[in-house]
Amino acid sequence: MPAGHLRRIGQAAVPSQIMGTRAGRHAARERVHAYHQAQLAELLTNVAVAVDRYRAGEIDAFTVDETIHHYHRAAGELWKFCFSGGGGSNAEFIAGVLARMAADAETIDWWERGAPRRRR
Repeated sequence: MPAGHLRRIGQAAVPSQIMGTRAGRHAARERVHAYHQAQLAELLTNVAVAVDRYRAGEIDAFTVDETIHHYHRAAGELWKFCFSGGGGSNAEFIAGVLARMAADAETIDWWERGAPRRRR
């Protein structure tokens, strides 16, 4: 955090509670976009594996098609998480969630989130 965003309390410097600076919003958007790109790349590996298996004769075209639809649902869930709340303040919120997830070594399995719902 830039020095201008630190406040002295006793001997310790702590981040200011003031949010919403242009630089902060930009950094948050960059973090969310980077996360989105990285997660899309992971999701695409599932499609690539299915296509490779199809080319090797291990699965049929229908199975590849199902994988592509699964990817589409998962990518949609990922997009909603990253961007459906709008602009700057939502990006700051999501960037904070991502920071907490990283600190706690938590992940979201977007492929699982995109799994088709089973009818009962």
